[in-house]
Order: sequence, then C-alpha cells, then structure tokens
Amino acid sequence: MADILTLIETLENRWMRAWIGGDVKTLKSLTARNFRLVIASKPSVLLDAKSWLDAAASRFPCRAYRFGDIYARDLGGVVIFATQLELEAGIDGHDWSGRMWVTDLWKKTGVRRSWRMVERVFSRPEEDQEVAAAIRPLQLWRRPARQTK
Repeated sequence: MADILTLIETLENRWMRAWIGGDVKTLKSLTARNFRLVIASKPSVLLDAKSWLDAAASRFPCRAYRFGDIYARDLGGVVIFATQLELEAGIDGHDWSGRMWVTDLWKKTGVRRSWRMVERVFSRPEEDQEVAAAIRPLQLWRRPARQTK
C-alpha cells in the first residue's frame, strides 16, 4: 500500500511542476478527460479538463507550491490525496496566493492502467483553531474503550 501512496505523491509533484512550467503536454498526460477542478468559492465554480488545460497554460499560472501534511487513502483503483497547500498563483492577473486545502482524486485507467487525476477541489482551511478542538472529542476512535462488567 505504501508504494501506491508514494507513487501518487510523486504524480502530485509532477502535476504541480508541470503547472508551474506551463507544460500542458505533461498536465494532459496526468489529467483525465472527465477531470473537474472545483474551487470552493461563493458561489463555487468549476473548470472541466479542456478549460483547465487552457487556463493553466496562460490565464491561471502557478509560480510556486509547497505541500503540508499529506493524507492519502488507497481505495483500490482510486486514491484520495489531500494536503494543506501553500500556493503562489494568479487568475487573469489577480493574485490567488495563499494557504488552502486541496483534495485530489486519482483513478487508474482501464486500458493502459496508468493513473490520472479526475478531480481537484481547492478550499480555504478553517482558521479558527477552536473548531478543530471542538471536533476532536467527536472522534470515536480516540476515546478509550469502555470497560464492560
């Protein structure tokens, strides 16, 4: 299982470096035809694969990135990758840099059995630390097992 997660992390870095370099050929090779980029704005917006590849080459440039702690889950043929992301990017000349949360869905193709990103969701992280502190007690797996008599 660790091998697939290492592979996906490597693909994530290739995808991001291709975005920075404006390398549409590499981005296209790593992006599924039915790809969707969802930006959790108000209202939320999405780009399909064709729109994303066009924008990444010119109107939506990325200058730098850094992944934070990585969460990945192998679901057999599908992998979820999520991390906090420090991003330096712009959209049509407007700065869109900052810290955000990115969740990606990778799927193994049927014919060549290679991995393609099928969905990416950008959202801003919750800044209020009290929210995380309030949610932790709800996590049942963190509670000590109850003693039965």
